[in-house]
Amino acid sequence: EVQLVESGGGMVQPGGSLRRSCTASGFPFDQYDMSWVRQTPGQGPEWVSTGNTAGESTFYTASVEGRFIISRDNAKHTIYLQMNELNPEDTARYYCAKEPCQGPSKRLCRWGQGTEVTVSS
Repeated sequence: EVQLVESGGGMVQPGGSLRRSCTASGFPFDQYDMSWVRQTPGQGPEWVSTGNTAGESTFYTASVEGRFIISRDNAKHTIYLQMNELNPEDTARYYCAKEPCQGPSKRLCRWGQGTEVTVSS
C-alpha cells in the first residue's frame, strides 16, 4: 500500500522559513512525479509545486515562485519543500502527493495526511 509520511509543519513568523519532508513507500518512488499541494478550509486544492523523477522542478504556482524550492532524494524515497519568505497567505494545510493527479491515470494519485503550516506573528 502506498504510504506518504509527512513532517515539518508548524508555526512560523512572517518572513521566516520552514522545511517540509515526505517519505514514501509502497511504490517505485523514482518512477513517479511528486507534488506539494495546499488547501485552506472551504477551498479547493492548489498545486504548489511538482518535481519530476529526476529531481527537477517542473512547476511552481505563481505565488510561491522564487520563494519555495522542491527537491527529492530518490535513494531515501523522500521529497522536500523548502519554504522561504513565508507570508500569512501561505497559511494552509500542505500535502505531499504521488502523481499523476490529473489526466487519464489520475486514479493513481495518492495524498499524504497533510500538515498544517501557519504563518503568523
